[in-house]
Amino acid sequence: MKRTFYIIITLVALLFSTETRAQNLHKKSDYLPKNTQLPLKEDGESDFFRAAPPSPKYEVRAVWLTTISGLDWPKTKATNSISREAQKQELCEILDQLQACRINTVVLQTRIRGSVIYPSKIEPWDICLTGTFDRDPGYDPLAFAIEETHKRGMELHAWIVTVPAFKIENAKKMGKRSLLKTHPELLKKHGDQYYLDPGLPGSSAYLTACCKELVTGYDVDGIHFDYIRYPENAGSFGDAATYKKYGKGQDKRSWREDNITRMVRDAYEAVKEIKPWVRVSCSPVGKYKDLSRYSAKGWSALGAVYQDAQLWLKEGIMDMLLPMMYFQGDHFYPFAADWAEHTNGRAVAPGLGIYFLHPREKDWDWGIIQRELCYIRQMGLGGQAYFRSQFLTDNVKGIYDYLQKDYYPYPALLPPMNWQSTSTPEKPQLVSRERVGGINEKIEWKTETENCRFVIYASSKTPVDTSNPANIVKMTYDTSFVYSLLGAYYHDYHLAISALDRYGNESQPLEL
Repeated sequence: MKRTFYIIITLVALLFSTETRAQNLHKKSDYLPKNTQLPLKEDGESDFFRAAPPSPKYEVRAVWLTTISGLDWPKTKATNSISREAQKQELCEILDQLQACRINTVVLQTRIRGSVIYPSKIEPWDICLTGTFDRDPGYDPLAFAIEETHKRGMELHAWIVTVPAFKIENAKKMGKRSLLKTHPELLKKHGDQYYLDPGLPGSSAYLTACCKELVTGYDVDGIHFDYIRYPENAGSFGDAATYKKYGKGQDKRSWREDNITRMVRDAYEAVKEIKPWVRVSCSPVGKYKDLSRYSAKGWSALGAVYQDAQLWLKEGIMDMLLPMMYFQGDHFYPFAADWAEHTNGRAVAPGLGIYFLHPREKDWDWGIIQRELCYIRQMGLGGQAYFRSQFLTDNVKGIYDYLQKDYYPYPALLPPMNWQSTSTPEKPQLVSRERVGGINEKIEWKTETENCRFVIYASSKTPVDTSNPANIVKMTYDTSFVYSLLGAYYHDYHLAISALDRYGNESQPLEL
């Protein structure tokens, strides 16, 4: 009898174990493309997660360059002419490293929390530049950053922290131009900070005014919204009076979602009215909502902070998303797959928490990020973004080396915004080709289309295949190119130059 009992128990255990493995296998298939060969290895180390598809011609390769507290930049305070030049040099060195790694989008924190890094008529200077709020650093850091980023063939997107205003402890330090002085009616205390109240129409108008000032005054390639949502623990956010006044019979959840969407829509339309080629993006919470088989564990864009980013894609009031997917395993893959299924033809480039690689953070194994990078390309997502710059340029656990040598072997262009414009620029025309300095040759060109950038290609074959990213030499905002007559470009290669408008549409190439 005892033996029979043990046999039954063993059979039940085996059945349960088999069922569990089958469930795990089925779970894994939830976030894989339909043509993926199953079963995968149990440790998740299949070729699907190890082998990234080839480097594509079009891909977002973005880095958040953080200025709050000088986390990435600036480390030096600009208090005199010497320290001012040192501050500029720091930025140039960062940009040099990003260019060498073939990053194409620098997301520079421009509006921190109610303070900025450019001479604004609306808000005070941020403390990161000089060590003092509203102190002029003696130059325009944003204009300088745009110029230097463009010199290196990269785009600069102005990163705007939206709803958080500032910490309560900083309120008095920010001076007479702080929001607390100019628009106290828009603010609510929540925790240790002041926030814009998204339910007030004036909050949307204020954010829109900040965007218009930036887009009108600067040649930014993009506007990037961070924290465009309600704050954490939103249930205790003190907007009861606002809801009573403006709720108009809506349930509070729908009303709050509409408030955030209104802020996005108003800002998007204002930017596009001024410069329709400026790419508007945001960094939503990485998990949009609970999925049928996977819980967001209480932290999702829609469920926790009223941020309906998938609606914004569907409505066409967002050009690009960089969702903050600072997770691993089942907290990453199924939610990345969910974004991939709801892009509405726009670029969605998951933001990766590479800071977790650092031993002082979570000391993640490098393989976690490597598998996520492979997965992003396997799923056909629009690219990648990295938080934050210093952890990339410091080469934490070899990430910089991997990107430069393996994952980004060639430059890439941002995906074109063909929902804004499909017209192609005029083909460049050769102006001159002459020797300079004895061993160099300089090519100059022009195009009839205004406001263009240019892509230079080189290949041993003619005509040059401009669809092959391996042939891209560089993207430039200049109309000239100098190269050595002793180098490969003269002896073995043919050159081609195409025009690229600000929407990302490319002309036919000028073959040389």
